[in-house]
Amino acid sequence: MNEQDKLLGIHHITAMTSDAKKNYDFFTNILGMRLVKKTVNQDDIYTYHTYFADDYGTPGTTMTFFDFPNNPKGIRGTNAITRIGFRVPTDAALEYYKERFYEFNVDHDDILEEFGVKVLSFRDEDGQRYQLISDENNYGVAAGTAWKNGPVPEEYAIYGLGTTEITVSYFKEFKSLMETIFSFKEITHEGNRYLMEVGEGGNGTRIILVEETQLPDARQGYGEVHHLAFRLKHRVSLQVWKELFDQLGLPNSGYVNRFYFESLYVRVGHILIELATDEPGFMEDEPYDTLGEALSLPPFLEKKREYIESVIKPFNTKR
Repeated sequence: MNEQDKLLGIHHITAMTSDAKKNYDFFTNILGMRLVKKTVNQDDIYTYHTYFADDYGTPGTTMTFFDFPNNPKGIRGTNAITRIGFRVPTDAALEYYKERFYEFNVDHDDILEEFGVKVLSFRDEDGQRYQLISDENNYGVAAGTAWKNGPVPEEYAIYGLGTTEITVSYFKEFKSLMETIFSFKEITHEGNRYLMEVGEGGNGTRIILVEETQLPDARQGYGEVHHLAFRLKHRVSLQVWKELFDQLGLPNSGYVNRFYFESLYVRVGHILIELATDEPGFMEDEPYDTLGEALSLPPFLEKKREYIESVIKPFNTKR
């Protein structure tokens, strides 16, 4: 595979929430991430799809959520994406968030060190698992730009996605696929936890693979992750990857145009992985100043706007 077709790092992560408004309040008012897009699931128009990111919606900074109606609470287990990582600029930022979590009564742990990097784990009201990761001595893929008008001072604020944890029971097979197909490289390991990175490396490109054979399979639902997306620079690379997946017999979606980016989905065992392009971005249909304030719809759904707005529960996202 040519260099221009290889993965650049993490593009976005999509999880499930029990309540879009509650989730919006948590991410904007407590975590200080900017809502850059409020839209609907393009495959299920009765479901919100919200995107939280840095100030500009830069690729590699975006956390997204579905709020599937009547979705049960997920069940933790193996064969799932089990922790989401967010990058902050410094070790001091972790201290800032630790105090902020006390202030807002957010369930969290103490600041620890993992693989030589300081981290702070926490949970939201759905039990979704997150981890703040310090970029104090980081290298590799650059982060984004903290939300300039957010409630968290820019020098401390979340400004990108970081090391994300994947837990599997078929560890050797999965790790081999990540190495041989996706070009991830093992950096080090501690017990049953293996740190891997792709491309330029650094916190914006890393995953932790965890071997877990004792737990039952996780069950999808709110509080669990839906899929993990990796970055590609160009649309033409999607065809290169589709041909590779077809040759390997890996089930995949084929080309999908999500309007804000273009995609290809593939299932590697239990784990749904998306490859997504950096362009065109979230300012394709909204200006910078009002990103996320109105319901945005891709062109093919605009003709259904009146119906969609009548069936989806509105909530105010104007800042």
